[in-house]
Amino acid sequence: MFEIEVAVAKVAHHGSGESGDTLEMIERPGGGFSFVLVDGQGTGRGAKTLSNLLATRAISLLKDGARDGAAARAVHDYLYTYRMGQVAATLNILSVDFQSGKILMSRNNPAPFFVIDRRGLHSYSEPSTPIGLQPMTKPIISELPVAAYTYVVVFTDGLLRAGERTGEDVEIGNFLSGWPAELGRSAQELTDTLLRRALELDVGEPSDDMSIVTLAVLPAATTHSVRRLRTVVPFEAPTWPTPDPRGLDSDEL
Repeated sequence: MFEIEVAVAKVAHHGSGESGDTLEMIERPGGGFSFVLVDGQGTGRGAKTLSNLLATRAISLLKDGARDGAAARAVHDYLYTYRMGQVAATLNILSVDFQSGKILMSRNNPAPFFVIDRRGLHSYSEPSTPIGLQPMTKPIISELPVAAYTYVVVFTDGLLRAGERTGEDVEIGNFLSGWPAELGRSAQELTDTLLRRALELDVGEPSDDMSIVTLAVLPAATTHSVRRLRTVVPFEAPTWPTPDPRGLDSDEL
């Protein structure tokens, strides 16, 4: 039995209150699950509104049983029609399909994705274009076996831009090639380590929105089929007016 772990880390462009990247998860109707990662053009609220809209549409299609490639094409067609070819977005759909026993990646993103296993590092960098700009855009689709000690690393282009401002290069390929897959470290550890390196190169001030998704297939430590989901989100509570002790606002007195 295998245990599949997925870890996500996101950080917004420095000075922007909200990331323009959106990540959504869904359980597939036939078994398995999918993660949809969208990077809307630009940063801030406008990019977030766009990416949220596209991710929601992709999730809805997948929930209805559409195949990953068909869902990616439909989301592209929607954006191209909706914004008349004037706005772009990148789209990644990472799935584990229990029916086929495969890991699927549908990619409309110039940024590559990487796979680490006991044989080493594999880069999937076939030319791929964002959705929304050209009428016949198609996703690049890759299939991978579900095998122990496999890590799949997907990210938005903000990670590639880390260090540009200081003349440094994140060198993702070199960094990932040193990851010891056979030790079975968690997906969260790999994600956090990669994000930490990017933030160090940006001197703690990200030059773009960054999102990293890592899927790890590891030997199961238990035979119990328990699913767990943990989410950690920073939240700065707004400052609310102090309530009147008698239950009335001050302007009602």
